[in-house]
Amino acid sequence: MGMVKSTNEGNITGFILLGFSDYPQLQMALFVVILILYLLTILGNITIILISHLEPKLNTPMYFFLSHLSFLDLCFTSSVIPQLLVNLQDPMKTITYGGCVVQLYVSHALGSTECVLLAVMSYDRYVAICRPLHYALLMHPHLCMALTSLAWLSGVATTLVQSTLTLQLPLCGHHQVDHFICEVPVLIKLACVDTTFNEAELFVASILFLVVPISFILVSYGYITKAVLKINSATGRKKVFGTCSSHVTVVIMFYGTIMFMYLQSAKSTYKDQGKFVSLFYTVVTPMLNPLIYTLRNKEVKEALKKVLGKILVIKFT
Repeated sequence: MGMVKSTNEGNITGFILLGFSDYPQLQMALFVVILILYLLTILGNITIILISHLEPKLNTPMYFFLSHLSFLDLCFTSSVIPQLLVNLQDPMKTITYGGCVVQLYVSHALGSTECVLLAVMSYDRYVAICRPLHYALLMHPHLCMALTSLAWLSGVATTLVQSTLTLQLPLCGHHQVDHFICEVPVLIKLACVDTTFNEAELFVASILFLVVPISFILVSYGYITKAVLKINSATGRKKVFGTCSSHVTVVIMFYGTIMFMYLQSAKSTYKDQGKFVSLFYTVVTPMLNPLIYTLRNKEVKEALKKVLGKILVIKFT
C-alpha cells in the first residue's frame, strides 16, 4: 500500500481511503456494479427533475419536494462515487487533503439536508390526506420554498459545525482512513487525542437530524393512518396508502442505513458492516428513489410517457 507523505508530524497532505482493500477479489465486481448504479442514478434523478418541471400536472408541492430530493441525491452520489470508482481501480487509493475536506463538507451537508427534507415531505402528505380541503391554502408556494430553504440551511449549518470540529482534531500522522469516504465518524477515529466531546457532539447532531425527523414522520403517518382507516371504500384506502407508500419506502431505506452509521460509537467494531451499509445509502438508495416514485406512482408514469412522447414527436418531425 502506498503512503501519503506528511509535510511534518500532524500536517497531512492527503489520505489513503482503504475502502474495500480487504476484499481484493470483490473490487472489480464492485467497480462494475457501482458504475452501473451511478449511471442509473444520474438518469433516474435527472428524469424526475425534468418531468417535475416540464409536466404542468406535476407542478404541485409533492413534486416540488421530490425534484429537490432528486437534486440532492444527484449531488450526494456525485460527491462520493467518482472518487470511489477511481480508488477501486487505483492501488494507491489516495485522496488529497483538500479533496477529503470538500467531500466531507459536501456529502455531510447534503445528507443532513435530505434528513430534514424527508420530514418536510411527510408533512406535505399529512396535509394532503388529513386536511385536503385546506391543502392549497396550507401548502402555498411560499411555505414550500421556506420549508425547502430550512432543510438546505440546516444541512449547511450542521456540517459547518461538525465537519469543522472534526478537522480541528490532531491526527499525528494518521492518514489511513478505513473507509471509502471521508465521513465524520471515520475521521474521528483517526484522532490521536480524546474525542469524547466530538463523539458527544456527533451523537447530539444525530439525534437532531435522525431521531427528531423520524419522530415527526411517525407522528405524521400516525395521523395519516387514522384518517385512512376512516375511509369506507377499500379502493379509496388503497389509493391513499399508494400515494404514501413510495415516501415510506424511501424513508425506511435512507434512515435505517444512515442511523447504523451515525448512532454507533466511534469505537464500534462493525467497521466492515459500516462500509457496506454506507455503500447502501451512498449508492443504492439514490438510485432506487426515482424508481420507487416512478414505478409506484401513476401520475409520474403518465407524465413520463407524455414527455417522452413529445420528445419523440419533435425528433421525428
